[in-house]
Amino acid sequence: MEKIRLGKTEILASQIGFGCLPLQRQPMDDVTKLLRKAYDSGINYFDTARMYSDSEEKIGVALSDVRNHIYLATKSHHFTAQGILEDLETSLRLMKTDHVDVLQVHNPPFCPKPGGEDGVYDALLRAKQEGKLLHIGITNHREHVAREAVESGLYDLLQFPFAYLSSESEHKLKDDCIAADVGFVAMKPFGGGVLNDGGAVYHFFSGQKDVLPIYGMQHMWELEQMLGFLETPPDEAAAKAVIEADRAQLKGNFCRNCGYCLPCPMGIRVDMVMRSYYNLRRMPVSQLMTDEWRQMMEDTKLCVACGACAGRCPYELDPPTRLPELYDDYMEHWNQYHAK
Repeated sequence: MEKIRLGKTEILASQIGFGCLPLQRQPMDDVTKLLRKAYDSGINYFDTARMYSDSEEKIGVALSDVRNHIYLATKSHHFTAQGILEDLETSLRLMKTDHVDVLQVHNPPFCPKPGGEDGVYDALLRAKQEGKLLHIGITNHREHVAREAVESGLYDLLQFPFAYLSSESEHKLKDDCIAADVGFVAMKPFGGGVLNDGGAVYHFFSGQKDVLPIYGMQHMWELEQMLGFLETPPDEAAAKAVIEADRAQLKGNFCRNCGYCLPCPMGIRVDMVMRSYYNLRRMPVSQLMTDEWRQMMEDTKLCVACGACAGRCPYELDPPTRLPELYDDYMEHWNQYHAK
């Protein structure tokens, strides 16, 4: 498997990175088999987070005996010195290791810097001096925060949403990151689930030099599909056709399913509703024609336009203005489906 150099970290990661968020949804035995299959197949970069419930524990069970042959990257969602150091100690214990290769600040609304009142960056430096982490990274969904982190020269690695739907400015951020010798890790290579053709996604990233995509995998078939492209690359013409069609249909800003809009004070599942338009057109419609989905769409009528969700959206979407049209769109499909 080809290797991706992650900037000044000098990490040589397998061209298929393993995103471990979905591991929390599967039992330990299944996860152990999946992770061992990934390792045995040449995958050496595993990305997790303290926020991903028992994901770190499962990695410790499955991969601790091969720790010296893999890279472990995790994240802390705490923005205080005490919180981030406590998270690090928990991560080390659960993954059964004395250090992580990369510790990332998990989507902070600001760029932590030395001497900051939050104390986050200084705490990371102390932990690095103690050998508990080798490289300091940051993840973000906000382009201006990500750019500030890259330009600061303080971070060894940036993890940012990146797919073939990414905007021109996001491509420039990626290029600037690589030019600054900062490792670039592409989260949400399937656009947060809105893309559904693995061959097209694999083809796109095969042409992205020095970019490491981390694929969130929880089923063996997902892993085998990505590994299969190593042996039999997807047809180039077919992949390009899919990419072109997706870009035409999904152009502009769209919900990446990051979930930062939640919770809604009225209990509306804003994240699910905002993606309903694409789900209705890119999934078997029967999966959405359930009483649960119908009630979820009905709940949109409870919206009081308080703006809480819009204020938290890193992509500056304004859900309250979209909810009525998304409800109408869903009901049109509901009526057509149940009229059959």
